[in-house]
Amino acid sequence: MQRRRLIKGMVTSLAALQSGIAFAQDGGLSKPLNAALAERMQFKAKHFDQDFSDDFYLNAVEKVTLRQVLARLTQVKKDAGFGRFNLLTLDELLKFASKGALGSFTPSEIGFIETIFFRDAKEYGFYGEKVSTTMTQSIDLSKTVKIPGTGHFLFKGRPEGLYAELKRDVGEDIVLTSGIRSIVKQLDLFLSKAAQCGGNLSRASRSLAPPGYSFHGSGDFDVGKIGLGADNFTDTFAATDVYKRLIDLGYVNIRYTETNFYGVRFEPWHIKV
Repeated sequence: MQRRRLIKGMVTSLAALQSGIAFAQDGGLSKPLNAALAERMQFKAKHFDQDFSDDFYLNAVEKVTLRQVLARLTQVKKDAGFGRFNLLTLDELLKFASKGALGSFTPSEIGFIETIFFRDAKEYGFYGEKVSTTMTQSIDLSKTVKIPGTGHFLFKGRPEGLYAELKRDVGEDIVLTSGIRSIVKQLDLFLSKAAQCGGNLSRASRSLAPPGYSFHGSGDFDVGKIGLGADNFTDTFAATDVYKRLIDLGYVNIRYTETNFYGVRFEPWHIKV
């Protein structure tokens, strides 16, 4: 469906891809993408919550390790607190775990985490750019600000300023639903989704960027409508008055549009900074 919500700068036509051109997420040109592959990617993104025969799955041993890693992540999240967990480094994760009820991560669990981080996400069908290449990357806390009433953080400067503009121009019923995410936070989200998908990493990556590939680590943030709850992360948000006012502003960019060619579902809530 044609909407004003297809924001400036992110719409790429199949005709352009057939001529050997593809747009990267930062607005620049990336490597040419095969037209048949692009069409297949868009089909999968549209049906993001389905399994496909060529999807990438964890093996039986990895699925067991996945559950073990998630259990320790859940324990650390409880011990560290929701807000702090958003900014946690890998080193801090390991330290929290060593003092927690479930104990330290095992060598095999750490190896699993490393594999997830360093594997090329194109194996899953995710064609976004890798934003963070260092697994132990930390966030400079002096450059962050906690947004009252949300439990989330934004980077000072343009992200904080843009959110303030949205609150002013859209209204008080728009709310920050996810801000800065460390490598650890993105790992937890991605692995949780993978577990829900039965170990299908391709299906998980159609809804969540693998750790290292998320722009939440460099400034992007999510917004929603107060009172909508979990539906803020579904197409339901695109039908709200908040979203319509957001798009009518004319200065907002959506990171993953309906016509993106990165193997990612439409995310009307994800603001590109």
